[in-house]
Amino acid sequence: MDGLTELLACIQDISGGNFSNDIMELTSDKYDPFIREVAESVGLMMVRIEAREFALEQANDDLKCNIIATVKAVARGLSLRDPYTRGHGERVGRYCERLARRLEWSKEEIWTVQVAGTLHDIGKIGFSDRLIQNEDTRVDDEMLNEIRMHSEWGYCMLRGLSFLGPAIEFVHSHHERLDGTGYPCGLKGDEIKQGSRVLSIADVFDAITTNRSYQDAMDLEKAFSILRKLAGPALDPELVEQFIQEINENGLEDVEDNFTTCAVKKCSLP
Repeated sequence: MDGLTELLACIQDISGGNFSNDIMELTSDKYDPFIREVAESVGLMMVRIEAREFALEQANDDLKCNIIATVKAVARGLSLRDPYTRGHGERVGRYCERLARRLEWSKEEIWTVQVAGTLHDIGKIGFSDRLIQNEDTRVDDEMLNEIRMHSEWGYCMLRGLSFLGPAIEFVHSHHERLDGTGYPCGLKGDEIKQGSRVLSIADVFDAITTNRSYQDAMDLEKAFSILRKLAGPALDPELVEQFIQEINENGLEDVEDNFTTCAVKKCSLP
């Protein structure tokens, strides 16, 4: 039968996941009515499968955005207990995004480090009231140990969300130092991923340029001086200079925690 070989070849391609439009050629008048009828049925089936796959992919993206929105809401809840952290995650996320763009990272890499920056302190939800409410500059050993646990707690909270990819590791290691004296794992040098290095710089910078219970916000000159002093033992020197250039050119972030903002609408998956 004329066209039967072509029809079988098209069906085999489609069954292998290659949804080409070759099947539609077999619906033309030059082929036997039986071939045309089968080709039309297979073509319609192919269109329906493609539509379902698209809908499923879109649904998965929506689900991911909703999950991120929920986690962000949990992270924002910290600001109800500690007003000094209000807007900190959002600002750090934006600083991470800006530095990643300056470094010409890929869209996915930019998204990943931005999410990590936004969620980096989520583990502080586990802090005791004694630590949160402390306005004294003195921190005893018990409180220090609690502070050092927040990156580990954050990692444990996020590690089930596999679609976050490297962002989970960035959260885990944003307090590591190049000289190996950081926490929680004492990583050093090349053991610390670039995303974690970017996050560390953004975190330190926002902490010293905003008002905290233990200090007033520093001006840019003093903040840059501290970043440069930490470059080498703690922070990546090259990234520090790139970050300083970015701030000099484009200024500070001014973000307050906003419970009325729909985080789902702001979610943009790579």
